[in-house]
Amino acid sequence: MKAVGQKHTQPEIALKRLLQSLGLRYRLHNRGLPGSPDFANQKRRWAIFVNGCFWHGHKNCSKTKGGRAPRVPIGNREYWATKLLANRRRDARKCLELRRLGFKVLLVWECQLQEPDLLAARLTRALPKSE
Repeated sequence: MKAVGQKHTQPEIALKRLLQSLGLRYRLHNRGLPGSPDFANQKRRWAIFVNGCFWHGHKNCSKTKGGRAPRVPIGNREYWATKLLANRRRDARKCLELRRLGFKVLLVWECQLQEPDLLAARLTRALPKSE
């Protein structure tokens, strides 16, 4: 797991290009905010987390082929179930903290980046443009 990158991953880079094409301004990995969102604009009060489908337990995901529950590896099942549940709980806690600070929080799943047009429409509706 040490080799798994936390910053500048392929999904982040793809979303970065999409945000730039939409003319949205942001700061990467703002450590001053709860959870260090991958993309944030403090002036406009929005934050985006880019979640890997496996690591954050995406349910009903075509990428991980998980059913109603997130996919858990067969080997060392108890460890992985506990780890993935802890990730989901931490994500929910950090999103709630940001919302309490008045931020609009969006989660972008890795599999959603496969359809950039749909994601661009969602981001355009949800986020105010920068000046």
